[in-house]
Amino acid sequence: MRVDVDPETVGRREFYALLNSVVVPRPIAWVSSRSADGVLNLAPHSFFTVSCVKPPMVQFTSVGRKDSLNNVEATGEFVVNFAAEPLYEQVNASGTNFPPEVSEFEAIGVTTEPSRTVSVPRVAESPVAIECTLHTTLELGDCTLVIGRVRHIAIDAAMMDGDHPEVRRLRPLARLGKDEWTTLGEVRSITRIRHSDWPGHFTPPGS
Repeated sequence: MRVDVDPETVGRREFYALLNSVVVPRPIAWVSSRSADGVLNLAPHSFFTVSCVKPPMVQFTSVGRKDSLNNVEATGEFVVNFAAEPLYEQVNASGTNFPPEVSEFEAIGVTTEPSRTVSVPRVAESPVAIECTLHTTLELGDCTLVIGRVRHIAIDAAMMDGDHPEVRRLRPLARLGKDEWTTLGEVRSITRIRHSDWPGHFTPPGS
């Protein structure tokens, strides 16, 4: 038996909460930006993913018109800082609805670090920074999709295992439903099956 839910008959807030509870876990873009008046902003956005491989692009969604969106549209730049488990309290605190003239960097006590390719600073305590210039925005109902062209990635050397960052060292945070967050948990590795190797590498359950 399943519970059927129709978005046309359920209120916006209720369906939003439901959707957030089943599209999980969601990685967090901890976005730093600068307003047209020069005020630094830092905010978490959990509708976040890679948009394109070549050229490299990432995207986050602003639910409503937030300071991050206003700032990116005004300056054309932003940085996605990696939301790591040791920064759990700071990432959450940066989501407080401060007025636009208040900088979250100062309010929550994190340190700025100069970026290499954009004028917006990185979070010094974050292990990874993805520096972006604005590629485009797309309005979708009451939300705005922000797509950024990746100009540079800076990774803490301590996170590296050879040529790649090691996920257990990164210790990513992710959002779930309600006020729930999660950390990395169990990591498994499995090789994608090529069609030329099928059958023989997979047996459907019950076969």
